[in-house]
Amino acid sequence: MAGHLVKRSFTLAGHRTSIALEPEFWAALEAEAARRGENLLRLVLAADAARDDPALPLASALRVLALRIAQRG
Repeated sequence: MAGHLVKRSFTLAGHRTSIALEPEFWAALEAEAARRGENLLRLVLAADAARDDPALPLASALRVLALRIAQRG
């Protein structure tokens, strides 16, 4: 893993937020969005809405999503 974080900014529920993930996680999420025929924002919005605990950081939820995608193969 490269070890550095890449920050991306999104508007979620009318609020601007930045999410920092390793490039490998962003690549997995972008590939999943493309597989679904949607853009990265739609995938991030879906992950945000699906969080059971809103106190859980969105970055953590996205990493877990990427892990699940990888496990699905």
